Amino acid sequence: MRSALAEAKMAFADGESPIGAVIVLDGEIIASAHNMRETKNDATSHAEITAIRKAGKKLGSWRLENCDIYVTLEPCAMCAGAIIQSRIRTLCYGAADPKAGAAGSVIDLLGDKIFNHKVEVVSGILETESAEILKQFFRRLR
Repeated sequence: MRSALAEAKMAFADGESPIGAVIVLDGEIIASAHNMRETKNDATSHAEITAIRKAGKKLGSWRLENCDIYVTLEPCAMCAGAIIQSRIRTLCYGAADPKAGAAGSVIDLLGDKIFNHKVEVVSGILETESAEILKQFFRRLR
């Protein structure tokens, strides 16, 4: 999660919402990313989506079955869907997102039994640090 926070700090420095993600396979980070929506003018350039794309390219497969993703903020519906579709094993996130969280805060896509793939969810990892960088960013915008 500390590596995901480092990615969030890079996003902050770039004027992006400070959210970072890393994907881990067998204890090794295989992909890392941060939000780049403003930089790329692309609504899908969330940290999770970019990290999933990088991991798939590195592994030569869209199936990330033995991978875990660490994200500083609870994923939105788009990212939760991508996590399910890529068959990621575990989602670990820092801060909950009471406005758009799709891992239990607003909706719970990852807990919905309708999907054929189940993702284990671990929340609250470095929650204070993950929430604080977001608070700093939005204070700066105001």
